[in-house]
Amino acid sequence: MSVATIGRTRLHYDDHAPDGRSGGEPVVLVMGAGGRGRAWRLHQVPALAEAGYRVITYDSRGVPPSDPGEAGLTLGDLAADLAGLIEHLRIGPCRLVGTSLGALVVQELLLTRPDLATAAVLMATRGRDDGLRAAAARAEIELLDSGITLPLRYHAALQAIQNLSPHTLNDDVEVSDWLSVFEQSLSTGPGLRHQLAIKPDPGRLAAYAAITTPCLVLGFADDLVTPPHLVAEVARAIPGAAHQLIHHAGHYGYMEQPEEVNRRMLEFFRSVPARPLPRTSRAAPEERRVTSP
Repeated sequence: MSVATIGRTRLHYDDHAPDGRSGGEPVVLVMGAGGRGRAWRLHQVPALAEAGYRVITYDSRGVPPSDPGEAGLTLGDLAADLAGLIEHLRIGPCRLVGTSLGALVVQELLLTRPDLATAAVLMATRGRDDGLRAAAARAEIELLDSGITLPLRYHAALQAIQNLSPHTLNDDVEVSDWLSVFEQSLSTGPGLRHQLAIKPDPGRLAAYAAITTPCLVLGFADDLVTPPHLVAEVARAIPGAAHQLIHHAGHYGYMEQPEEVNRRMLEFFRSVPARPLPRTSRAAPEERRVTSP
């Protein structure tokens, strides 16, 4: 794991070389609220590396061990961090993949720094909050502010119900494995609170009409956190965006249906011509290596 200093923010990232090759067209993967970049390693990183891509994952501001940030964190801040990381590694323009909050960050970058992107896959995204999702976000923030710590088993069961498809929940073997994972991956701390407080500006949905980067918008049919109708609004707002729905998948569809997600992602990337690689893709001199926690 390496560290890049973007402005005054330290971001921890991993740079995965393609299988058996040096170089490779870069792809940056952007995780959702409270999620570690390592969540991509099990399924998406191997698939992209095998296809010849250089894959960069990172922990966004607010997610340890990256800096926690401050109250008032915005999508613009996170998009600027992403742009800074791309420039630090000298890999722009590159391909981008984001899920949930990560997709919103990518969308913001496509508006503010389109020169850094060649193509984008946007999963479980939205351009606004409806009444239920806004209420759920407020409730989660109030729970964090209360200082109450939920028992791990309760947290795990709630995470499963909220983020997985009934297709998974009704399989006792699969759900047992997921519950074990959730019990060991409780996200907490001030950084998570700052990220959860970020909500899309409804006016930004109309602004997506200015996006010119080729986009694939993926919705998950059983997603309760970002339901398909909100995902579809983003697809309609972005000119020329491809829109696809993956069945038997909840909010964590990239982990529930990884083969299908990877197939569609790679098919889309193959349909978008690659730009010439930068003359140098070596990180800036201030980069330093650290031991992965």
